[in-house]
Amino acid sequence: MLAMIEPFDVKALGQDSAAKYHLFHEVMRRAFCDRIEYIGDPGFVKVPVAQLLDRAYLASRMADFDPKRATPNAAIKPGLANPPHESKETTHYSVVDAAGNAVATTYTLRSGFGSGVTIPDTGLIMNNVMDDMASKVGAPNSLGLMQGPANAIEPGKRPLSSMTPALVFKEGQLLLVTGSPGGPTIINTVFQVVTNVIDFQMPVTQAVEASRIHHQWLPDTLDHERYGMARDTVEALRAMGHTLVNTERYQGDAHSILIDPKTKLRLGAADLRQPDSKAVGY
Repeated sequence: MLAMIEPFDVKALGQDSAAKYHLFHEVMRRAFCDRIEYIGDPGFVKVPVAQLLDRAYLASRMADFDPKRATPNAAIKPGLANPPHESKETTHYSVVDAAGNAVATTYTLRSGFGSGVTIPDTGLIMNNVMDDMASKVGAPNSLGLMQGPANAIEPGKRPLSSMTPALVFKEGQLLLVTGSPGGPTIINTVFQVVTNVIDFQMPVTQAVEASRIHHQWLPDTLDHERYGMARDTVEALRAMGHTLVNTERYQGDAHSILIDPKTKLRLGAADLRQPDSKAVGY
């Protein structure tokens, strides 16, 4: 906390002034946020002392300090880079190499820890994608998706999958590599990313960041992301007879690569709906 206030003329603020109390309040909330996250018995946890006392780090912690307004507590998060988050969802990645070879890969265990069964002596967890089949025709699966008799369980039969890794070509040349996790929402996520690029000619980053909707026939609801749809659009759709649901969550994680038709540059777009998303070159 003392290092955080070093750049400020604390004496000039006045010992009992609102300005001083405001500054101290903001410093305290940031320091205690880090304390809760990182500090414990060093015999049990590795405390990042050097990083927490690094002047550049402490300056970054105060970068969003507003001398005229309190920072919302919900906006304060631990400041150090956290270990990679292990998502419970399906994973998708897109790759294009220097020679133009492209891969769009979507893979899954289906739900968290799959079937909960590990193959002995391997550490590999078996999936439970049989839930993508109709264990009971006309009844929804764990994701609320209805399954018909064509997808009923039979020996040797593969389950219907929502995974949609996609390579898009224009006049024989690779244009876009994309895909997403998200169960049945995958199909609609990829559909919207592709149309954003082709029909609306959006830069790939904006095409990925754009708001998404989802409808899977049953339940008969049009799901949309929070803050993703203007109020007048919502009201117009309701007037048309649609039942809209604000999902309070994000849809998908559509890491994508666009190959610029003129320059052949690879333009990577990490979907920031996941905080550990990255687009990297090699």
